[in-house]
Amino acid sequence: MKLSLNIKKNFKVESLEDLADFKIVMESLNMKINKSEVARQMGVDRRTVEKYLKGYKPSQKRNKHSQIDNYYNEIKKLLSDKCEQKFYYKRILWQYLKDNYGLNCAYSTFRAYIIKHEELDHYFKKGKHKLSPSGTTRYETKAGHQAQFDWKEDIRFKTKDNQELSLNIGVLLLSYSRFKIMQVTMSKSSEVLHNLLVNAFEAIDGVPHELITDNMKTVMTQPRTEFSSGQINRRFKQFADDFSFKVRPCIAGRPRTKGKVESIMKILDEIHAYQGELYLDEVPTFISNLNDRLNYSVHVGTGKIPIIELEKEKSSLQPLPNAHVRNSYKVKHKYLKVNRSNMITYQSNQYSVPAEYCGKTVEVQIYDQILHVYYNTKLIVEHPITRRKLNYQKQHYLETLAISCGDHDDIDQIALDNLKTIGELYDE
Repeated sequence: MKLSLNIKKNFKVESLEDLADFKIVMESLNMKINKSEVARQMGVDRRTVEKYLKGYKPSQKRNKHSQIDNYYNEIKKLLSDKCEQKFYYKRILWQYLKDNYGLNCAYSTFRAYIIKHEELDHYFKKGKHKLSPSGTTRYETKAGHQAQFDWKEDIRFKTKDNQELSLNIGVLLLSYSRFKIMQVTMSKSSEVLHNLLVNAFEAIDGVPHELITDNMKTVMTQPRTEFSSGQINRRFKQFADDFSFKVRPCIAGRPRTKGKVESIMKILDEIHAYQGELYLDEVPTFISNLNDRLNYSVHVGTGKIPIIELEKEKSSLQPLPNAHVRNSYKVKHKYLKVNRSNMITYQSNQYSVPAEYCGKTVEVQIYDQILHVYYNTKLIVEHPITRRKLNYQKQHYLETLAISCGDHDDIDQIALDNLKTIGELYDE
């Protein structure tokens, strides 16, 4: 606040440092200074005014060089609109610079540096989310009692070889120890969910007594509401019975019920810092490393290290069902690249896909002796597993033939003749 006290020669008090000169002027005019009024107008304590009137000068702080200054240009480049990488939180940028550029400072120091530089802080302010005005009651559960599950879904990700993908990351978190297991998938089918949970239960060497989820269709046929307990999906109910845990869905529209796993969703935004930096087969490794970092670090909420707390929690978990039950829910899955003939190779045999996916990487899930081929969560084809070297669907072969041979009036007949020959040569 500026104090404008006009006197002879239009002298003005605009800062505390002007008060010493103001005193000299007032004394020369034989005028008394009203310290309380000056303090009120300047918005400071009366004692502060008195101190400055007596000639107090604040010490001049040296402009110290920060080690973060060495990274300023790189930070500015990463936060520019031209950069494909995205940093939703300052902590993610800090971690990225630590992992890739050798930055060595505390997060609090880095955060203060960004805030101090408006041109950098603006990047984070423009995408700031509003917090909900309503609070959330914190609660804890006893060891082994509860796990929470959620998907970080439909993550638009560009790979290093310019493929545009839609990824999902499933997260299971033990509420007591905060130990978590993450897995990248390209689909969220029932089979994939069951497989992910089986792998997670095997990783913690036990089964929690209850599992909190939202109302996803692979779990609930009818959602739980304030007025209805909902209906559990028949297949998931069988899965839960086989592993002896109780399904506890959230009330629809209240994701905070599983707030512990929800808090991980922000951390998973770190993957956007690597847009265009990773090949598809490197993404699971990145998520695995992130997972390990969280499990081996002190948890902010508990002040404890999840991997250590897990060892205490294991004795309270239920035992795993036998291997036969567990294996019945497991899904083999692979990432395969479509070759120039629009085929993928599994166990030395080739299977066709639509021509539009030539050169793309697809996810193949194997269960019930069938190959389920996905691209960006979309099921594009299914093939029964055979011993034939070449396995074509007629439409796929027609598309491939049209590309290689051009338009022919009798292309359908050519395709049928060729497929017949292929069948005779490569049939079982």
